[in-house]
Amino acid sequence: MITDTRPLLDPDAVGTAQTSIARVVDALRRVILGKEDTIDEVVAALLGRGHVLLEGLPGLGKTELVKALSRLLSIDFRRIQFTPDLLPTDITGSHILQDVDGRKEFAFHAGPVFTNLLLADEINRASPKTQAALLEAMQERRVTIFGETRPLPLPFFVLATQNPIELEGTYPLPEAQLDRFMFKVDVAGVDRAVLEEILTTRVHGEPPVLTPVLDAAGLQRLFDAVDAVHMPRAVANYTSRLVAATHPESSDAPPQVRQFVKYGSSPRGAIAIGAAARGLALMRGKPNVGFDEIRRVAPAALSHRLVLDYSARLEGWTGRRLLAALIEAVPAVERGLPQTLEART
Repeated sequence: MITDTRPLLDPDAVGTAQTSIARVVDALRRVILGKEDTIDEVVAALLGRGHVLLEGLPGLGKTELVKALSRLLSIDFRRIQFTPDLLPTDITGSHILQDVDGRKEFAFHAGPVFTNLLLADEINRASPKTQAALLEAMQERRVTIFGETRPLPLPFFVLATQNPIELEGTYPLPEAQLDRFMFKVDVAGVDRAVLEEILTTRVHGEPPVLTPVLDAAGLQRLFDAVDAVHMPRAVANYTSRLVAATHPESSDAPPQVRQFVKYGSSPRGAIAIGAAARGLALMRGKPNVGFDEIRRVAPAALSHRLVLDYSARLEGWTGRRLLAALIEAVPAVERGLPQTLEART
């Protein structure tokens, strides 16, 4: 049996990391009002070094959230406005013929994908061919142009926004691209109390000015701390059973999954849950992942990885609703396994 022999994070390291993360979260909550759960999910995915897809109607603060995050982290930031006429080379870059010492030579001009934080704004308004330009970048952190592979700067994150596919002029993302996103975060509207706060405290709706709270070195220290967060075997077992139960042929699948799901999550879903749960645990000041962290991140990590039957929409079943039923149906501890979380197994 493989055992995890890494030492647990000491309390001082956990406290320091939690304080740094709290500064980012608190600043984002001052910019985007009434979106505490959304901010927590985005930050947890960031700590897990994953990409995030934000979906919601226009005007709900999706773009502003990403811009605020870039200002707080002091890393290179680029924004691409996706439109129907956007070309793949507008993202990756291209070779341009130039005069060099009297000779004509092709020189590579890097596109906006060569950055640390890329905002793919309204990603579902571009054609599928243009959307596919991000596939290699998101998975392998590199791009290949005319047979030459170029690495991207690290860290590299894609935070994409999209409007619901029911809106005219959009192209649904294919499953292969959706699978590259660690999280799909649904951005809902705000209540009237938040609207009142915006109207009384912000002229023209402009958010407060932000100053950086983390640099690249500080962000890397957080990544190192997240990697050191312990995943107990009991929690890993629960995660694996949860992901396996998204497949309708699984013996653990609840009736709703068997009826409405055509294909379940890929292994990337389990990896995404593990990485984000470690980040969330550190946000909460814990040196190890618990069942609560798995339950909290699983809907954002798995809902977009389910391919639903056509009857699901007719019956009002969404990925998030199915995940709620799944979490209710799958017990945290498998029969016969120890329930302790802290001990090495």
